[in-house]
Amino acid sequence: MPRVLVDLLSYTGTKGGMEVYARELYRKLGELAPSWEYIGYMSREGYAQDRSWFPGETVDSGISGENRFEWALGELFAVGRAARRHGADLVHSPATLGPRKTAMPTVVTMHDMLYWSHPEYMSTPLYTEPVKFMERLASRNATRILTISEESREAIVRYLRVPHDRIDLVPLAGTPLPGVDRSRAGEHGPMVLATGNRRPHKNWPSLIRALPLVAEADRPRVVVTGSHGDDPLTAVVEETGMLDWVELKSWVDADEMRDLYSTATVLAMPSFADGFSLPALEAMMAGLPVMISDLPVYREVVGDVALFIDPYDLTSIATAMTTAATDLALLADLAQRGHERASLFSWDRTARETLATFEAALAQGAPRR
Repeated sequence: MPRVLVDLLSYTGTKGGMEVYARELYRKLGELAPSWEYIGYMSREGYAQDRSWFPGETVDSGISGENRFEWALGELFAVGRAARRHGADLVHSPATLGPRKTAMPTVVTMHDMLYWSHPEYMSTPLYTEPVKFMERLASRNATRILTISEESREAIVRYLRVPHDRIDLVPLAGTPLPGVDRSRAGEHGPMVLATGNRRPHKNWPSLIRALPLVAEADRPRVVVTGSHGDDPLTAVVEETGMLDWVELKSWVDADEMRDLYSTATVLAMPSFADGFSLPALEAMMAGLPVMISDLPVYREVVGDVALFIDPYDLTSIATAMTTAATDLALLADLAQRGHERASLFSWDRTARETLATFEAALAQGAPRR
């Protein structure tokens, strides 16, 4: 049966949704296609972590996924060489970038095109053009491209000039957090939960700047998790005078996240742009209503089951927070319908459709030069 080399050079334990995708996808692929052979070609950091989720041999590449120069060279050149060395029939790169050249069919999962569509929101502007260059090379080498939303598929066609018939749309799924007790919702008063890194497109400052526009009697607390090191939101909290209303946290463990999911009133996603929204999907699975930017890509995930906001309008964000703090009947309706909406997505479906893409790539053969 086919041998797949999985490019996990970017997997370091700090990359959020893309790493959730890799873990959950390969857990499920190991169940659905146990006769396939999977080799995980891992970064130094990833290899040092728990690898029990991967359904096959794992290899320490010796390459750092945190050193951008080292990692970029690894993606471009080392992955293809490793695939030849291990006798791979197929390469899968699950984190948007991939090798510039392979001797065997290659599938790249491209999650979004934000470096192209919204370069102004990238946290490292000097890195924007190199990433675009690498995405272009990876797309040219790929036999097939997987992506996670219609919004991303159209962006890949537009920016990378990849034909529609080489792109397969396979949505992500959520992973339920066990032990969430939504009967505790609001037990410490209204609370808006926000989870994620501090990249500019997440738009966390607007969430904080909207708080003073909410009447104090209705104002919720805001808890924002996911920072690394010095939190850039600290200055925004001080600027707005919301020190008593905002709590900034770094990455939290499963027990603390379970407590936050249990007691929060609503999950906030005020992003300017995105490729999907795993946090929104997982919140709906837990019965936690979602307050989210009214973007086409988010409509693909949540349908009409959310409090929608204009991420550029502080009044819109403040109004949604007021509604979340005061309209319990609406929140109950969103929680119920959120469960139904989230049930449309499953890792079983994601894995089965990904496997179909692998089979199509193998049938097509190696990329033509």
